[in-house]
Amino acid sequence: MATMITEECINCGVCEPECPNDAITEGEETFVINPSLCTECVGFHDSEQCAAVCPVDCCVADPNNVEEEPVLFERAKALHPDRAGELALSPETSRFRA
Repeated sequence: MATMITEECINCGVCEPECPNDAITEGEETFVINPSLCTECVGFHDSEQCAAVCPVDCCVADPNNVEEEPVLFERAKALHPDRAGELALSPETSRFRA
């Protein structure tokens, strides 16, 4: 499931550079996450990095974009074809395997 940013966002921007997929951009009033680019950091980290750094806990699971680990991992590989061989699924790179 993609992560989303709620209206509680204070527009601080700390989440944007943490996204390995450049899925986070500044919207009109708050930052937003493009669900077609979000992989929940699968293949990179064991948790969503935007949520880990958010000072107001507004990066949450998007109930309208529920996806399983294989879909997220395939998206990560497609988004980073130059790094596809480096990406892996392990407890360090997927919350599904913790």
